[in-house]
Amino acid sequence: MIRLHINIDHVATLRNARGTQYPDPVYAAELCEYAGADGITCHLREDRRHIRDEDVDALRRSVKTLLNLEMAATPEMAKVAAKVVPDVVTLVPERREEQTTEGGLDVVGNEASVASVAEVCEKNGIKLSLFIEADQRQIEASRQVGARQIEIHTGAYANLAGQNRAEELSRLRRGAEHAAQLGLEVAAGHGLTRHNVVDVAAVSHVSELNIGHAVVADAVFLGLDRAVRDFRAAIQRGIALREKR
Repeated sequence: MIRLHINIDHVATLRNARGTQYPDPVYAAELCEYAGADGITCHLREDRRHIRDEDVDALRRSVKTLLNLEMAATPEMAKVAAKVVPDVVTLVPERREEQTTEGGLDVVGNEASVASVAEVCEKNGIKLSLFIEADQRQIEASRQVGARQIEIHTGAYANLAGQNRAEELSRLRRGAEHAAQLGLEVAAGHGLTRHNVVDVAAVSHVSELNIGHAVVADAVFLGLDRAVRDFRAAIQRGIALREKR
């Protein structure tokens, strides 16, 4: 079984585009859970471009499965985590000018700030996950600072094709294997669609996938319930490939 967590950030993006109260990301989370999502992910950015503080508070009250709060490793966000106490905190890199997260967190180069948030998570019983590249040094540093899970950045894989994609997939496999050997849980996410997620779901040791933009995009045409269920079906095809190997 691979856990499917749905990121509802872009429901908030659509709401904020017109300054309305709809569509409501909290209601979207409820629909995702009803459709079979194992958890809800949201990213509270410094500039609050989509998810806002009140959304996080409302999601903490309403989510019945698991709430995963993506955030930067800053003192401000550490305070938010201590106040809200999500089930999981996933630390991600963040730059104001980026359209979306563009790569993995440099745990090696930011050990002090990551360790500070790790301490807050430990104190409040929050599981810590780090969004990183499938790089041996970053994986080992994640283990050292006290993370229980890594989320492998799949953006490069999603943007490649042919032999280049196959080589990137092999790199993801090696990273997942190394993390598992260190006792870390392995998640994956970024840029995944119901088409390219199959091969990632087939990677041994991947136990969780975080999907956001593609689900919301599919929901425009299919509805949110169907979009979530279609992703679940694609993941099952990946699991079937894994079991054949």
